[in-house]
Amino acid sequence: MDREKNIPEMKEFEIGKYVVGVATGIGPRILKLARRETPGENLFGILPGFGMQTADGFWRIYGGHRLWTAPEASPRSYSPDSSPVRIEAEKGAISIYGNTEIQNSVEKEIVIRDRCGNGLDVLHVVRNTGRWTIELACWALTVMRPGGFAILPVRRAMEGLLPDRKVILWPYTDLSDKRIVWEKDYIFLIQDGKAAGPCKIGVSANPSWTAYWSEGILFVKGFEASEGPYPDHGSSVEAYTNSEMLELETLGPLTRLEPGEKAVHRETWSILKAPGLSPSGEATRFLVNMPL
Repeated sequence: MDREKNIPEMKEFEIGKYVVGVATGIGPRILKLARRETPGENLFGILPGFGMQTADGFWRIYGGHRLWTAPEASPRSYSPDSSPVRIEAEKGAISIYGNTEIQNSVEKEIVIRDRCGNGLDVLHVVRNTGRWTIELACWALTVMRPGGFAILPVRRAMEGLLPDRKVILWPYTDLSDKRIVWEKDYIFLIQDGKAAGPCKIGVSANPSWTAYWSEGILFVKGFEASEGPYPDHGSSVEAYTNSEMLELETLGPLTRLEPGEKAVHRETWSILKAPGLSPSGEATRFLVNMPL
């Protein structure tokens, strides 16, 4: 760990067409994602100085991709993950094992695998290490590099008289916020370094993916949809932003875990070239025909 800047050390691995940077002294945490053709880039955001004091100590977000359990609660969600992790690497795959969170009675694991050259499979595993039943949802959060925008798909699921879509709002979300762009089948959330205050939106995503655009590159997170129930009033996708970052989040269904049982949430990661995309109706044509 860089004590002055709080930047975690990481080890880089080539998996398929991508370079993945895994933190060694914290986690499980993925701090870097890049294409092999441009290994110097990082689609993820790093925030070494941002954090908060909790009952268990000072928690740092660090940035990158992490695994939490939903619904959010303090101090449970903010348990420091600042201990070294165990990393097992084999051809085309990496497994990252976190330490037991004694107060929360869970262990976390992230597994990254090549999808035969068509992106990455990312498995999120939470195991109940306690002596009693617990209910939780796997929650996969990715801090993206600043200056782009998130895409939340909310296409119609049916025709008729009954409601078919959910948009979930947090108390600090202002519907007149200019960072929110409403289109026919998508909600865009813009990361703006000059904006004041946070903004967060959740949706019951249809189709089951979310994405972030930055500098001509589209990072897409697909996931396996479930009948639920989902936490946060039915959110399967959430996006949070403030002046420093944007966080792209997917959630699994709420699951009751007996001692020793585990919950698994699978994402698929893809990186697509999308020059000139903007948070507007013009993006719809690209998104409808997007290869996943």
